[in-house]
Formats: sequence, structure tokens, C-alpha cells
Amino acid sequence: MSDATCAPSRPGHRSDLQRRRLLGLGLGLGALASGCAPQPVQPVQPDSGQPRFALGVASGAPRPHSVVLWTRLTGTGLPQRVEVQWELAVDEGFVRIVARGTETAEVDWAHSIHAEPQGLEPGRWYWYRFTALGQRSEMGRTRSAPAADDGAPLHFVTASCQRWDHGHYAAWRHVVREAPDLVVFLGDYIYESAAVPGRVRSHDPFAHGGGCRSLADYRSRHALYKSDPALQAAHAVAPWVAIWDDHEVENDYAGLQGQRLQPDFADQRAAAYQAWWEHMPVPQSMRPQGGQVRLYTHFDWGRLARLICLDTRQYRDPQACPKSGRGGSNVVRMAECPTLADPRRSLLGSAQEGWLADTWSTERRWNLLAQSTLMAQAVGGDRFDPSRALVWTDGWDGYAPARQRLLQTVSQRRIPGCVVLGGDVHATYVADLKVDPMAPGSPRVATEFCGTSISSHGWEQKRTDALLEMHPHLRYGRADERGYLSFRAEPGLLRVQVQSVLVPNDPDSGIRTAAAFVVEAGRPGAQPG
Repeated sequence: MSDATCAPSRPGHRSDLQRRRLLGLGLGLGALASGCAPQPVQPVQPDSGQPRFALGVASGAPRPHSVVLWTRLTGTGLPQRVEVQWELAVDEGFVRIVARGTETAEVDWAHSIHAEPQGLEPGRWYWYRFTALGQRSEMGRTRSAPAADDGAPLHFVTASCQRWDHGHYAAWRHVVREAPDLVVFLGDYIYESAAVPGRVRSHDPFAHGGGCRSLADYRSRHALYKSDPALQAAHAVAPWVAIWDDHEVENDYAGLQGQRLQPDFADQRAAAYQAWWEHMPVPQSMRPQGGQVRLYTHFDWGRLARLICLDTRQYRDPQACPKSGRGGSNVVRMAECPTLADPRRSLLGSAQEGWLADTWSTERRWNLLAQSTLMAQAVGGDRFDPSRALVWTDGWDGYAPARQRLLQTVSQRRIPGCVVLGGDVHATYVADLKVDPMAPGSPRVATEFCGTSISSHGWEQKRTDALLEMHPHLRYGRADERGYLSFRAEPGLLRVQVQSVLVPNDPDSGIRTAAAFVVEAGRPGAQPG
């Protein structure tokens, strides 16, 4: 059989054979059902009974000529420094290896590897694997971004909020079946809180069931989550772009302020940021420095789209009007909290706000803004009466002047195809975004798709129904479903499907398309699709 037949499909091609291969790859079901016979490879004999790649493999940060390849060595008795070989090929059989190298896994960084092969061909699929200590990892599939002048379509999914003890990860199994070009994760990859007895699945005491405070705690929690086979499969099927929210560190933290106002929060945050970097397929340039990580960045998908990634935690001002003796969020009456209207307060910080204003692309059809929570106004009570309007201070409603600045820039510069992507609230919302949602006739300037959680519980649907009735710019809302959002971007149209698992507590649950929408290029706002 020729090399051309065995080469990976071009973007957009999704044959049944390819899906079966990916299922075999991602879910650890044994040999791939491949129509191509790879060259025989001598098996690598393990040096002990301990698996050294028990957390799987992953890739991320796709550029036209580079990608990040990730793994972390596991097991006891690891040397302080271990040489790890990686290989990148254009076929599953690794007959045509196009890049290889050696990285050093160090104990100070949890024996994690962030390899960055360069000189890749734009817009094509690759396969990769690692070897160390006499063992070879499972293979993963990744791809490079299209060249700058390429108008190739983009199939991506967004997901967030995968609390371990709230449910299983059936949604990730269906992401694997979709075999997208890209996975965009929008925060709350882990939850730092202590285990709660009687939940769907428990934290193994060996995997640290208490609340996370130290570097060892956060490493253990990441390893627990990464032990899930469906999540490993989703990492192995496509490159990821990931941002964080609060639970990667602590619920509702803001900048260097913890919810409990603990004096050592800076050390706790630094530990959490390091563990996040150690377990995510992000570049070495994002390695924490002085307890900080430069998270915000952007990725271009040819001439079609720009994906802009924001950090909504590290630089924000503390939430307004907190509870007595506490940090974090509160629900307050708008009239009783004048701090909410202070234009100096920011969710992103002034430096990141300025960076974002300069990063929008006026040359591409779509500007996809990856940030962590619901941007659309969703105040409770009576939004027209400040004495009765109720504001949740942790979300964009708690930083309304900053939100208005962001959307004013989109409006004034006529940013094309602005689509805001969010998570955090454990509910799916589709919304029209306006500079001033309270002003009659205020035009739509962007469209928002805020996805529900992978597993984390949401509130009662009747509360969401009340918000939908109160806010006409909220076009759709479901808080009683778990799942993810699936997107297909083309030059003239963005298609979106709300994917909802049937039984969140069943790891083998089926899935349904709960709703579908389209956004036309040059026409903000979602329409039923």
C-alpha cells in the first residue's frame, strides 16, 4: 500500500474508518482498526511493572509550523532527570517520521515534557509518541494550523467545568467521535475542593481527597483527573488550547486575593499555576516565572479565524461588596453596591485590556474570544430597578464598565464575526451582546455561546427560565444538561450544536443535539439552525 494511502486525511475529511481508528486510539481499546499495515516495530520492553505514561499524551498550541507535545512520567523510583524521546510522523505506523528529539523530564517540574517540534507543514495531521525508561507511550494525533493565506474551515469544540465527584466524562467520549480539529477548554479543568461523601465517584484517598493547598496537592488532583480514560482520549485525538478559571486554584479567587483572605495565598496560587503548567499541553514559554504565568495569547486559523485567549483571574480587581470577612463573590443589590459602577475596576487588568484592543483581527471573518464565564448581562430581580436588581459579583455583571469598554471597542472598530466563548456557570446560554443592553434599540455587536459543564452540577432550570423571561438578549438557556458545544466555522457561516449527554452519571451515556444555531458572517446574533 502506498504512503499516500496511509497518510492522514486532510482537514474536513471524516471517514468511518478514521473514526474507528480514533476510538481505538483514544479509548485504549487495543490495536487500531487501520487499513494500512505499518512497518513492524520491535516492542519496547518495560523496565518494571509500573506504567511510566499512565496519564496519557496530549498536544496543544497549534501554529502553522509548530505544535506542543506533552506527557508526564509516572510511577515511583523515577530518577531526578530522565531523558525522554519523542517522534512525530505523518502516518499512524510511524513509517514516515518527520521530526524527533529528546527532552529532559525533571523532578522539579513533575517529570513533565513540553516538546515543541518546528518546521511542520501547515494544515496537516500528525501522529506522535514518547519513549522513556524502556517504555513507549500510546500515540496521539495532532495537527498544525493552516498557513496564513489558507481559508480552510475549522471544526472545534468548547468545554469546561469537569468536577470529578459530580459525574462521569461521557461527553469526552463523544468529542473523540467527532474528531475535531481543535479542543478549546475554557476553565475549571480540576476542582480544588475536598471530596464530598456520597457523590457519583469519590476521590481515592491515595489521590488526595482533601482540599488542595500545596504543590503536591495540586499535582495529585491533576493526576487523578487525567487518569480518566475518556479525558485521555480527548487529549489524544486533537490539539487543545486551554485557559483557566478559578477552581484550578481556589473558588472565586481574584488576583492575589483568596476567598478566605489567607495571608499565604500567593504561595498557594504559585503552586497551583505550576501544577497547571506541568499538566497542560502549553509551550515552555508559559512556564511560571515568579509565581506568574502569561496565559493570554492568540492563535490564527489561516485567513478564516483568530482565536483570542483571555485570563480572567490573574489580573482582576477583587469582587465588589464581598461578604463580611471574606473574599470572593456575593449576590448584592445594585443600588447598595456603588463600587459596581466604578469605571476603574477591571476583570482583565489594564495591561490585558490594552493587549486585547490591539489583538482583534479586522482581516479575518471570525474573531473567537475564549474567556471563562458568561459575558451577557444576567442580573436577577428587576434589571430596570437598581433597588431590586441582584448582581452576582464574580461574573461580568460585577465588572459592567469593563465589559462595556470591551464591547465598545468591538463596535467602534467594527470587529468582524466577534463570537464570545464561555463556560463556568454550568449552563448553556446563547446571547446577543450589546454595548448597552439597557438602552432601547442598542444594536448587537457580538454573539455569545456559553457552554454548560462536562460534569459539574447546575442550578434548577426554573432559575434560568426566569432569566430568559427577564432578558430578551438571552436567546437560549439550559441549566439542567451536561455536555459541550460543537462549532464548524466557514467563511460565511458559523454552525453551532449544543451537545447534551443523556445520562450524566453513566460513563457510557449516549448524547443528543439539544439545539442548533447559525451565525452569519457580518450579522451578529445567533439564529436557529
